[in-house]
Amino acid sequence: MTIKDIPETERPREKMIKKGAGSLSTSELLAIILQGGVKNVNANELAFELLKEIGNLKNFLNLSYLELIKIKGIGPVKAAKILATVELGKRIFLGEEELKVKLKDPLSIYNYSKSFFYGIKQECFYALYLDSKKNLLTSKLLFKGTMTKSSVHPREIFKEAYKNNATYIVCLHNHPSGSVNPSPKDIEFTTYLVKLGMLHGCLIYDHLIISDDKYFSFLENNLLE
Repeated sequence: MTIKDIPETERPREKMIKKGAGSLSTSELLAIILQGGVKNVNANELAFELLKEIGNLKNFLNLSYLELIKIKGIGPVKAAKILATVELGKRIFLGEEELKVKLKDPLSIYNYSKSFFYGIKQECFYALYLDSKKNLLTSKLLFKGTMTKSSVHPREIFKEAYKNNATYIVCLHNHPSGSVNPSPKDIEFTTYLVKLGMLHGCLIYDHLIISDDKYFSFLENNLLE
């Protein structure tokens, strides 16, 4: 089925013109951005499959170009449109100045990043990269593991720091159990990262273990030595 096979009143673009953007589902809005489908898949179907692949709508905030073009049906043009739309939305609703997020303490870090982990059943590891004034430069989902295990490679953490000319790194991860208590391996790995940070000139500012309603900060608990 192509878009032309869909009744005109139900096509996303025509529906938006007649009823307003608020009447469209998320997949219909995304279909308009994608503009067209691919062979044997129309824009509506491609949008629906993309949402299934991404999982959580908020995950669009952290998708990179390389991650997008790995998804079946998303080529360079469609990936660029998606990234431009997400960035434009940020600038409209946050404003240019508010995009400079200052992460001055563990609570502000938690409030900024807790939505990354909503509804996530796997263990995920994020890194936030900060400048010398602790303004956020970028955030990056680096690793996504199984229900019980995540394999984290320090070289990837510091490679992103160099790319963004970061002064500080904040590490974030969750436990599928919902617990925020650090395991012995969490403590051992963080200690190792702190030592590497000193060698590389990019310091580990904090490491947070995050759940839906609480967090554990290595900084607050004096575990960054």
